[in-house]
Amino acid sequence: MTRAETTLEGSGAMFDAIAARYDLLNRLLSFGIDQRWRKLTARSLELTDSSRILDLATGTGDLAIRVARHAPGVSVVGIDPSERMLEVGQRKLERLGLEGRIKLEVGDAQRLPFADRSFDGVCIAFGIRNVPDRSRALAEMARVTRPGGRIAILELSEPRGNVLGALARFHVHTVVPWLGSVLSGSREYRYLQRSIAAFPPAETFAEQMRSSGVAPLAVRPLTFGVCHLYVGTPTTSE
Repeated sequence: MTRAETTLEGSGAMFDAIAARYDLLNRLLSFGIDQRWRKLTARSLELTDSSRILDLATGTGDLAIRVARHAPGVSVVGIDPSERMLEVGQRKLERLGLEGRIKLEVGDAQRLPFADRSFDGVCIAFGIRNVPDRSRALAEMARVTRPGGRIAILELSEPRGNVLGALARFHVHTVVPWLGSVLSGSREYRYLQRSIAAFPPAETFAEQMRSSGVAPLAVRPLTFGVCHLYVGTPTTSE
């Protein structure tokens, strides 16, 4: 959700291990709110029926599916380093009749095999924190997006402040790794909690976007700060 070494946390191999139950765990751990977040992300891309969208860290294709459903003529390319996640996603596309509009392939967000300005928009959900070189991935997003196109980044974050924020922190730090471990029979969900805590604050990440060629247009906290939606556009050269 990046190098396929079995022992590397955040790698494609790590997500291979939890692919079969990934969707179920997402729904349970987020109480289903993750689907609403994806809907907001799709809307932020300002899609038209002719839009061509790139979905990075597509996983089992949830965001790609949401984007395709948002506008009838949209086509989506989804890439991910985990082959097993993509296999689950492909079965979903076939079941939904969307295999003609969404293409899934193995790929790395840091090295995109696409021409400059070849997409109308790029999105990524819950994947940027797993990319070893975020600045390079952001620069690649800017490179393949046409001028004026939208780049939408949905990412979990460390909730801050007030009582609701404290409850959200308890959920992320305690409930998520425990329930994820119980239901999946693995320890990968402890990595989830650690990676969220290590992700930079929203204002810091927005500055990283800017320095990597993505001009931030909006930074929106979601559900008491458990998640943020970052929307930007490629920086235009003078």
